[in-house]
Amino acid sequence: MGAADVVPGVSGGTIAFITGILDTLLESVKRINPSLWGVIKSQGLKGAFIHINGGFLVSLLAGILTSIFSFAKLISWLLVAHPIPIWSFFFGLIIISVVHMLKQVSGFTLARLGLFVLGVLAAWAITVLNPVSVEASYLNIFFGGAIAICAMVLPGISGSFILLLLGLYPVVLAAAKNIQLDILACFAVGAVMGLLTFSHLLSALLRKYHDATIVFLTGLMLGTLGKIWPWKQTLTWQTNSHGEQVPLLEQNISPLNFEQVTGQPSQLLFAIVCMLAAIALVWGLEKVGKRD
Repeated sequence: MGAADVVPGVSGGTIAFITGILDTLLESVKRINPSLWGVIKSQGLKGAFIHINGGFLVSLLAGILTSIFSFAKLISWLLVAHPIPIWSFFFGLIIISVVHMLKQVSGFTLARLGLFVLGVLAAWAITVLNPVSVEASYLNIFFGGAIAICAMVLPGISGSFILLLLGLYPVVLAAAKNIQLDILACFAVGAVMGLLTFSHLLSALLRKYHDATIVFLTGLMLGTLGKIWPWKQTLTWQTNSHGEQVPLLEQNISPLNFEQVTGQPSQLLFAIVCMLAAIALVWGLEKVGKRD
């Protein structure tokens, strides 16, 4: 989940759903509410820790943080040095994830088909929005964390991409790479507040309207494929905080046109291998999940 959350366009919630831990995650977080104080008074801290499934939450958080701090620099470098193979891998990951999620739906109705289309359109609309420039103040970072964490637990919507749209992604990523504790703490507090609030809503939707919610979330995932398409032509550039020229607006092109437009190899065969590797990875996770 941590590695996925570092990449704009890929959701950690997708990984949570694939591995079968999303329901457990939401249920555990949902138990962190004012009633927990009563559990502490009656059963002590150990009882409260067990009540919120603390062992699960601690190990999951440790894995996410370990991955973010260890992969932040690597992912940043790979996205610049080898973008086509990396985006191809995530493209394959989303495709097989859509198939995996649709398997969880008992049947399709006209209403569910409408929700699926709505999810696709909503995600597509978000991905074509132009990034805005929000001042990197502590308050904005707090609200950015609260909004991004909601997207991070949703299969399909990338929290990193939300930060990118807000103009806060470079700030947060740099903080993770350089261990800037003030920015990370502010972001973390916002994320915790957002997660504690949003988990109740998503858990209730999955419990009461499981198939309809899954169909909508699957549409969200499918709608992000345009953002993850590996072959792009940069239309406009912007200067980042380090004085470097980075893409601002891009358009998707075919692999053959990519070579003609950019003069760079399309790496089509390698891209296909990376897509198939992602598909094989999810297929393997699904098999392990069924066995366990």
